[in-house]
Amino acid sequence: MKLNRRNFIIGSGLAASGLATKANAQTNLPNLPSTMIWSTYDVGSTGYVEASAVADAFGKKYGSRIRLQPAGTAIGRVLPLKEGRVSHAWLANECYFAAEGLYEYADPDWGPQDLRTLMGRQNAFSVVATKVSGITEPKHMKGKRFAIAKANSSVNIKTDPILAFADLTWKDVELVEFPSYAAALKALIEGKADAAGAAPAAAVLRELEASPNGISWVQLDPANKEGWAKAQKAVPFVEPFQESIGAGLSKEKPIWMMGYRYPMITVYAKTPEPEVYAMIKAMTETFDLYKDSNPIMPRWDIKLAGTPPMDAAFHDGAIRYLKEIKVWSAAHDTFQAGALKRQKALQAGWTKMMAGPGKGGKAEDLLKLWEPERLKIIAAL
Repeated sequence: MKLNRRNFIIGSGLAASGLATKANAQTNLPNLPSTMIWSTYDVGSTGYVEASAVADAFGKKYGSRIRLQPAGTAIGRVLPLKEGRVSHAWLANECYFAAEGLYEYADPDWGPQDLRTLMGRQNAFSVVATKVSGITEPKHMKGKRFAIAKANSSVNIKTDPILAFADLTWKDVELVEFPSYAAALKALIEGKADAAGAAPAAAVLRELEASPNGISWVQLDPANKEGWAKAQKAVPFVEPFQESIGAGLSKEKPIWMMGYRYPMITVYAKTPEPEVYAMIKAMTETFDLYKDSNPIMPRWDIKLAGTPPMDAAFHDGAIRYLKEIKVWSAAHDTFQAGALKRQKALQAGWTKMMAGPGKGGKAEDLLKLWEPERLKIIAAL
């Protein structure tokens, strides 16, 4: 969606919010808006840093004026996109939650959203454990003390497929609750838990690695097709990913973990195809300008970031470009068809529920109604 200068926010806070100032444009890219606002994670987050680097590259190549609008909450990143106050949202798993109508999106004002992705940077996740626990495979988690911050939906949703990999559920581990993600990870250092869901880049894991308890990772063998089929049935946006960056990892000793995407450049399905096409083309054409700005930025290579799975279906404009540059394959069509079928079925199911038992229901009651209905819809696909 285009933002004209009347909606474009100009003020003293622009520099602090990540404005890429207009430079001498070397290229004119048709249908790429001259001004854009992107919602991102908070200042200091990797997502904000990555979006800033891209915004700067757009300014240098196209003269684009881009303002970053950081937010510390999922709703704070998605709502401006829904209301048309930002053109793109750089999202994590709130993309999945919004598309599925989960958690805060099981609300009369929300429900499953018709979101579409353009690209997403590959990231790694698994269950980290103390070395003394002996946990190195999903099946080893059974009966172990598992540190969890129940409010951290993003971490917990990515632990579901790792449990499913070995036919386990949350009932098969001994849950030990903590108030935050950091506190859950510190519990392993303090000997209060054996394992927790984690991204390898978490700084506190270096302390675990150096502690007497040591560090270990649950490894997810890509050759275990049955395990991966169970994992992807539980959560469709995961894939095998070999990680070598982070605590307990090295280029010499990488580990196969679970791959997911963060951040994902996200729009609504109604966004005009030419604009989406121009955006993903711009991301590709400016890659050389931003790829060295941060050690993680090479993962924005279109051959890596422009492929499924994602937390929602791809936008048609993105697919058109990906096909043109021969990144999109027949296997990707299979993902897209399944993702669209799932999203449409969930949207129809929500509408039906809200016309029936959910009519006039309060937000706190809707999730109880929606979750079993959602699982029933997914099982029937």
